[in-house]
Amino acid sequence: MKILDWYILKRYLGTFFTMILLFIPIGIIVDLSEKIDNMLEHKVPVNAVIGYYLDFTVYFANLLFPLFVFLSVIWFTSKLANKTEIIAFLSSGVSFWRFLRPYMIGAIIICLGALAMGLFLAPKASQGFNEFKYSYLKKGRKVQETKNVYRQLNDSMYLYASNFKPVDKSATNFTLECFDGNRLKTKISASSIVFKDSVYELKGYVKRIVLKDRDIIEKARTKDTILPFNIDEFTPVTYVAETLNYAELSKFIEKESKRGSSDINRYKVVAYKRWSIPVSAFILTVIGVAVSSMKRRGGMGVNLAVGISLAFVFIFFDKVLGTLANQSDFPPIVAVWFPNISFGILAIYLLYNAKR
Repeated sequence: MKILDWYILKRYLGTFFTMILLFIPIGIIVDLSEKIDNMLEHKVPVNAVIGYYLDFTVYFANLLFPLFVFLSVIWFTSKLANKTEIIAFLSSGVSFWRFLRPYMIGAIIICLGALAMGLFLAPKASQGFNEFKYSYLKKGRKVQETKNVYRQLNDSMYLYASNFKPVDKSATNFTLECFDGNRLKTKISASSIVFKDSVYELKGYVKRIVLKDRDIIEKARTKDTILPFNIDEFTPVTYVAETLNYAELSKFIEKESKRGSSDINRYKVVAYKRWSIPVSAFILTVIGVAVSSMKRRGGMGVNLAVGISLAFVFIFFDKVLGTLANQSDFPPIVAVWFPNISFGILAIYLLYNAKR
């Protein structure tokens, strides 16, 4: 790499990390000011608060990664343009595409970092972030389905419970049915079920085995047995997809698809975003260069205004389409990738005009 490449690359990465170091403390201060009363009211331990804000740092950085990249590029490229350094580079015989090379190298480095964070670090941070929030700050808030729970375990097994208590790992009015095609083979019912010591304890146990010519009924006041499901998967918490690494999330989505989960779109949105966020950071880098590489009347303020406006439009599309996919049958892959595709086209258009 030549002097030009190192000069731009160092400025790019340096501005990006400075932006993170500036915004994350601001985010922590704002979040703490909102939650400090709840923390004091619930007497949250200091070590739990420290752990929460460590997780918050990763969670916040991963969420706003593309925005940090975009603002960084606009900021330092506008400074180069205002000092006529870009004109000097291009006047020396360097082509615009050659000028872009260090930006692309920097974008690749940052995108690989964003990908690693999204696939491995962010899920663990998200788990700590959400567990703290619902354990201390939103006690009693509904985080998973607990009434009239109905689940399809696989193609032939279905379970139902009228009242599920995640903390106690128990449920009431429990039913487990196994079918062969459309024919009922077995049905297990109990007034209550509790998971403990690796087995299920069923009270008011009744098992019905349906044969061709008769039924076999087995009853017991209390029955300890093993059943083909995990009590923790009875009704997953709403944020479960965010807490799984990509391999775990892929298996989880496959399992939930077979079960006919009503939240399958929500899980797919999370999975697709693990890949779309790094790509969006790359696209926003190109847009940032195209918008800010020209010297304008009004200086950096105009470039920042244009850049921030585009960033808000991107975030608007991302949030609205993501919510639409979560709440309806709108295809999750379209919801996640439409902002990247549309802004990718915009990046090509802006880059072509900037080159001219």
